[in-house]
Amino acid sequence: MGACTQVGIGQRRRVLPVAILCWAVGLLLLWRVPMVAAARRSGPRDISVIVPARDEAENIERLVRSLGGSAPLEVLVVDDGSVDETATRAAAAGATVLSCPPLPEGWAGKSWACLHGARHARGRRLLFLDADAWLAPGALERIAAHHDEIGGVLTIQPYHRMERAYERLSALFNLITLMGSGAFTPLGARLATGTAFGPSLLVEREAYFEIGGHERSRASVLEGLPLGRAFAARGHRVHSLGGRGVLFYRMYPGGLREMIDGFARGFASGAGAVPAWILLSVVAWVVGGVSTTRHATAFALGAPGESAGWLALACAYAAQMRWMLGRAGNYGWWPAIAFPLVMVFFIGVFGLSLARTAGWGRREWKGRKVASR
Repeated sequence: MGACTQVGIGQRRRVLPVAILCWAVGLLLLWRVPMVAAARRSGPRDISVIVPARDEAENIERLVRSLGGSAPLEVLVVDDGSVDETATRAAAAGATVLSCPPLPEGWAGKSWACLHGARHARGRRLLFLDADAWLAPGALERIAAHHDEIGGVLTIQPYHRMERAYERLSALFNLITLMGSGAFTPLGARLATGTAFGPSLLVEREAYFEIGGHERSRASVLEGLPLGRAFAARGHRVHSLGGRGVLFYRMYPGGLREMIDGFARGFASGAGAVPAWILLSVVAWVVGGVSTTRHATAFALGAPGESAGWLALACAYAAQMRWMLGRAGNYGWWPAIAFPLVMVFFIGVFGLSLARTAGWGRREWKGRKVASR
């Protein structure tokens, strides 16, 4: 019995260096998140802003009014069968409202609405924005100037603005979205996957229609994945930025149930579409956090053979989470301190997403059946 105990203790001690390595992997995946430079300014008068919107009455005015002072060529809100006041409020805020044609078989609603808006747009450049996003004053000018300088496709993951405690459970989903692009490692764009972020995409009109536009993502819930890769395959470099100080959004303000349903729509299928090295790296980072929690708790409870190093690593995970989340949203300290709870929530919702991707359970969003692909 004593020999077995000694073997178990030795195994646990060997696990700690592996967990430290897992922690370091997370550090490398989000080494730096570049932002739009504050000093840049340029006129966005050649930009058509296209906003797909379905039952977004609570959000649409904020977005349209945030664009008002920047004077883009046009703001097109594509009303995708809303049953609320989306169209009325968008028009009152100054947007041109387009009614989306009936959804064809095999299409996701957002991609169909985006393509319809692009076909009606007059701008040399097209900026696709989600309806729950909004811009800081002067941000569109800065974004336009950044694109003038770098060309290609510019995609920005919005900075998440939250008001209620449950919203902070989204922490890992936002971090893993950033990690999944591969663009924020120490090697920067050299490891980027070409993934575009769904909430924001700026591209020249000619390049957009060269790849077939949103038809490339016709059946995808996470349209940024196939779109970005289609651009990259045609030689259009995809530039990924963080949105802090420029572009914001508030996801799922309707409650915890809405947030769970939203993330469960297609997050698992999105994870399956990223390169294997990213997927394995993210899995290692999460598993390292779960293992750290288990061993640190055992040490605190006085279990024999556990090392104080686990407590130190738990503190390192919390500090790392706080550092990462500062680039992703106004999360504050509690999701970092309570990172085990955040990880358990992520694993549970990810499991639900896997089930729905496999065809089990309810697959509906805003009154419309969706494929979790």
